[in-house]
Amino acid sequence: MEEQIKTVQNVINYAFRDVKLLRTALTHSSFANEQGTCEEREAIEHNERLEFLGDAVLELCVTEELFGRFPDEREGELTRMRAKLVSKTALKDIALELGLNSYLLLGKGEESQGGRMRGSLLSDALEAIIGAVFLDGGFDAARVFVGRLYEDLWPGGPERRYTKDYKSALQEVTQELYKERPVYALVASRGPEHEKEFEVELTLPDGRVIRGQGPGVKKAEQEAAGIALRLLERENPR
Repeated sequence: MEEQIKTVQNVINYAFRDVKLLRTALTHSSFANEQGTCEEREAIEHNERLEFLGDAVLELCVTEELFGRFPDEREGELTRMRAKLVSKTALKDIALELGLNSYLLLGKGEESQGGRMRGSLLSDALEAIIGAVFLDGGFDAARVFVGRLYEDLWPGGPERRYTKDYKSALQEVTQELYKERPVYALVASRGPEHEKEFEVELTLPDGRVIRGQGPGVKKAEQEAAGIALRLLERENPR
C-alpha cells in the first residue's frame, strides 16, 4: 500500500505530510465493512466524512475562482457555471482522467458489481481527496490543488486537443514515449443483452493499468484510451 500511496501522490501532484489522510480518502465504506471483526471494522476509517468536507471546500474554491474570472457575470450565470463544474459527472471525469479508479480500496462485493467505474463512487473519492488536502495543508493548498484539477476545464479555457479517436492518439504518444503500443483486454460485461456494459483494461507499456467502460467494447476502449492519454499529457507536457 505504501508504494500505491506514493504513486497516487505523483498522479495528483500533491505530497501529503500525513499520508493517512490520503489512505482514508481512497477507502470506500465497503472495504471497511468487509473486514473480519467488529474491532477491525471500527479501526478502519473510510472516506465519507472527508467527502462531506471536500464537497464544501470544492464549492468554495470553484466559487472563488469563477468570481474572480468573471467580474461582470450575474449571480445566475455564475451559479450555472459552478453547478456544471462541481457536478458528479465532471468529478467522475476528472477522477477517471487521473486514474483514481485503479487505486481505490473497495470491498469484494462492490468490486464485483463494477464499483471501480461507478460515477458516484469516483466523484465521492475525489471530493474526499480534496477534503484530505484541505486538512493536510489548509485552504491555500486546497485552492491550488483544485486549480490544477480544473486547469483546462474553466469556462473559456483551452479545448481538449483530442475529441474523437483517443486510441490512435494514444498509440502515437506511447510509440513516442516507449516505442511500444498499449494493450487492451476485455475484463467484464454486465447487464441484459440489449443494454450490456463492457469494461476494458488498458495496459500501458510501463505496466500501469487503466480501465474504461461503455455500451460497446470499442467505446470502452476509447474511454480507457482517453483517460490514459490525458494522464500521459499531464506527465509529459509538450
